[in-house]
Amino acid sequence: MNTFRNPPGIAAPLASYSHQAEITGPVRWLVVSGQIGMTPAGELPEDPVEQLGIALDNVTANLDAAGMRREDLVKLTFYFAGEVDVRRRRERLGEWLGGLRPCMTVMTVAALATPALRVEVEALACAEDVPAAQGTPRT
Repeated sequence: MNTFRNPPGIAAPLASYSHQAEITGPVRWLVVSGQIGMTPAGELPEDPVEQLGIALDNVTANLDAAGMRREDLVKLTFYFAGEVDVRRRRERLGEWLGGLRPCMTVMTVAALATPALRVEVEALACAEDVPAAQGTPRT
């Protein structure tokens, strides 16, 4: 259903991602709005890599709510405001992804919604077309 590739004739990915994802079969999609590095209690660490970890946890919570798994991710988009230690960023993301290699875009932007926000993560997931186990039905 989700096949990831790095076609020949294109430079290898610079980090833990794939150049393309082909989706086949009867599927359902989950589009996740930008998740910030704020805890449910409203805590927002100053360190952007800590914010990244929380934002990734928030992506996981969205996947869980839809009855999906990280393995269903096909695309991640990262927005970073200001300087972020690239080595630490890649390590944290690599820990979260494990061996997964979804398509990915990373951008440095001038600012996010408020000055304290340093990270925002959007996600796109695709899974077999079955009802969400934990999702709330629409009314």
